[in-house]
Amino acid sequence: MFQFLIDTLVRTSDLALVALGLSLVYGLVKFPNIAHVQYAMLGAYFSYFLHAAGLPMALAILLSCAAVGLLTLVLHLLVFRRLLDAGPAITMIGSLALSMLMVALALGVFGSFPLMFKLPLSPAWQMGDVRIGHTQLYALATTAVLLTLFAALLFGTRTGRAMRALSSNRALAAASGLNAEHLTRLVNVCSGALAALGGSMLAITSGAHVNLGHDMLLPVFAAAILGGLGNPLGAVAGAFLIALTETVVTNLNVGWLFGKPVAFLPVAYISAASFLILLLALLLKPYGLFDREVRRV
Repeated sequence: MFQFLIDTLVRTSDLALVALGLSLVYGLVKFPNIAHVQYAMLGAYFSYFLHAAGLPMALAILLSCAAVGLLTLVLHLLVFRRLLDAGPAITMIGSLALSMLMVALALGVFGSFPLMFKLPLSPAWQMGDVRIGHTQLYALATTAVLLTLFAALLFGTRTGRAMRALSSNRALAAASGLNAEHLTRLVNVCSGALAALGGSMLAITSGAHVNLGHDMLLPVFAAAILGGLGNPLGAVAGAFLIALTETVVTNLNVGWLFGKPVAFLPVAYISAASFLILLLALLLKPYGLFDREVRRV
């Protein structure tokens, strides 16, 4: 039971930061940025090459986050801010085109084979029947600390109150003297950095590869929609529910269906589980689990 919980939390940490950044930006610009998951892919590649160049892992990831955050801001200024004049639907299509372009460039530059981090081998931490790798433990701790700091920022600082006000009513917030453009730029930088961090931590165990963003697209969007697009902390709760569903699917013994003592569903069914949860959410709670907050926004 405890191993099941640990596996769920590890998967949650893979999705939470990327889903948080996606929902955070949506709250201000009101369009789902499909290219957001590709920031995680780029962050993974940048961290890999910086670490391969001899930088410590923590510094490599930090510089990767800064680089992707800056890239996110540049793309917002040069692409998305102009597309938003044509409406959110056109902007979403533009983000899809940008996502495909980023994947094509990554494929041409980095190739299709995963690039594995060269890390010293160390035994997994174990207590009783519970096992967890050191890198997974560090990822869990990092995610928990960042989510705590973000919650404190959002609800305990003037900047956080300004972000929530701008998300609720942009016109009224601007009329009240808030610098909407400055806050939007700040949020874009932070969202890109969070995506790069999430992608880098995932790549430490799975490697940096061109499909990393594609693999995260469905579960990240499902998590953001479950929590209510525009509700960042709701997206984290959605990530936990998606992770819980995926863990159940991969650990469920269905041998009784085939007359066997033990039989498990293939890993490929993980995506089907995300599709099922997303479909049920759209049918039963189209505004997300925290629909009151989303309706208010």
